[in-house]
Amino acid sequence: MSKNFELMQEEQREMGREPAPISKSSPILFPGPEPVRKSDGVVQEFDRVAQEECLKLVQRVFLGQASNVTRVIVFAGVDRGAGCSRICVETSRLLAANTSGSVCLVDADFRTPSLSGFFAIPDDRGLADALLSEGSIRTFAKPLTPSNLWLIPAGDLAPESPSLLNSDRLKQRLQELRSEFDYVLIDSPALNLYSDAIALGRIADGAVVVLQADSTRRESALKSLQGLRDARIDVLGAVLNRRTFPIPDFVYRRL
Repeated sequence: MSKNFELMQEEQREMGREPAPISKSSPILFPGPEPVRKSDGVVQEFDRVAQEECLKLVQRVFLGQASNVTRVIVFAGVDRGAGCSRICVETSRLLAANTSGSVCLVDADFRTPSLSGFFAIPDDRGLADALLSEGSIRTFAKPLTPSNLWLIPAGDLAPESPSLLNSDRLKQRLQELRSEFDYVLIDSPALNLYSDAIALGRIADGAVVVLQADSTRRESALKSLQGLRDARIDVLGAVLNRRTFPIPDFVYRRL
């Protein structure tokens, strides 16, 4: 049995969380995999397994919240290359397809930004620019499909840009995002490399951790989870990306 699967089981035992009720008011839309063309011309497709992972997140973390208390979530991979950005993008697309509320996807990975590449749009006038200039935060958001989905790319970056993620200006901009959009999904750098996700998680409603099957080391994952808990950041869920084996529903309900 995969050590990543054992880790997820251990995590659900430690957290001991009861599942939030899932709204039954409308059916869950599960659009088929949608290819997206990156700026270099490479077409990426979301496989069915990855979509299932993201749909469970949408059901449990967003649609399962009766009072919509969970509105701003940070996505963070344990390691670089765990597929966190891809999971964040697909989750935002599924959420937008299943709610009438506005969804904003934010690229806060100032180390290796990638979200604009998924949609083949320019990575200009983004979050970094918003932290250094005036104007409504919505003017930095780019419309996507469906019409209630938006993207704020990383923007014009400089070597000192990562330090902006610990600024009071970020807190102000995040408050603006809360007032302008119903849901905000933030992509951040890997937990085992930088503290950026911790800084973002402290001013968000919680975090989703992304692990890569047969790659993420158990020790690294446990250390990252403990770091989030020590910072009093609510771990709302975990995604085991690129898995090839089924995971029982009770594990997801308890994560």
